Formats: sequence, C-alpha cells, structure tokens
Amino acid sequence: MALNINRIESLVRELLIEIGEDPEREGLVKTPNRVAAALEFLTSGARADPDTVINEAIFTQKTNSMVIVKNIEVYSLCEHHMLPFFGRCHIGYIPSGKVFGLSKLARLVDLYARRLQIQERLTEQISQVVMDTIGAQGVGVMIEARHLCMMMRGVQKQNSEMITSSVVGTFRDSAATREEFLALIGSRGN
Repeated sequence: MALNINRIESLVRELLIEIGEDPEREGLVKTPNRVAAALEFLTSGARADPDTVINEAIFTQKTNSMVIVKNIEVYSLCEHHMLPFFGRCHIGYIPSGKVFGLSKLARLVDLYARRLQIQERLTEQISQVVMDTIGAQGVGVMIEARHLCMMMRGVQKQNSEMITSSVVGTFRDSAATREEFLALIGSRGN
C-alpha cells in the first residue's frame, strides 16, 4: 500500500497552522513535503515483506556454532509519541543447517524498526523472524536504545537507556547458551 503523499502534506500544513506557525514562512514552505517523504521512509517497514528483504539469501551450512552479528544500528519511531528511538541491536543464533546472508539480519532489523514501534515488540519480532525463517535451534536478540520521548519531554532523562532481550529455543532453554551469547556481545554490546 502506497502512502498518499499529497494527503500527508495537507495534514502537515494543517498541523503547522494549529501549532501557531505560518506554513508560507520561508523555512516552512517545503516542510510538508519533507515530512511526508521522511514519514514514507521511516514507516516503510510496515509495507515491506520479510521474504522480499531476505530474497532467498539463506544458505546451507552444516554447523551448530553460534553466529552473532552485533552493533546493528537501530532507528525507529515510538508509536506513543512518534518520536525517534535509536541504539544497537545484537543478534545471535544457532543454525540448524541454514544460515543467513550476513546483510540480511541488518535488513530485517531495519524492516521491523521502520514502522511505528515499541522496543519490546521490535525485539520479539526480530527473534521470531530469525527463528521461523531458518528453523534455528535458538535465537537471542538484545536491543539497547535511547528514547527521545523520554529524553526530550516528560521526565527528561537524557542518560536513560532501555535494554530489551528476546531469547527463544536453546537460548531460552540453556543458561550456558544464553551466557555465551551475553559474553560474546559484551555487557554493553562493545
């Protein structure tokens, strides 16, 4: 489903007027168009399909060693205030005969992050799509993020950080597997 860019531009013009701005002011004349284009990009994950993103980049590999991609940049919009949250995502999985092409994990993170989102759901969605797509033995996902809705407004705590994790399969069932994952990504993902 394509967005109605003209409608979004009209709504942004109305919003500018409602907050006491002049949409004809030099600095704001093109703002409705820029906001519409930004929202189209920042919510593109809601209109994307994981299978298309993966694009069959799944390969046969006989290994049961843990695979980790860490420090994947995450940028999303919180669904409560439509303000950004941003941070890092760490993904680990134990294959069961199939592995992802390396860039596909980062692309899956983007797919789920580019929608109105909450961090808790985002973390779960990533772990579930990895588990389901390759039939992994187990998956661990950790996201560390800073939320502008908490930093710029409300309690205004600039140094706050939210950490969420989702562990499924062997990552949930085995404390040793979970501990290996956490040790490998480092306590702060460094």
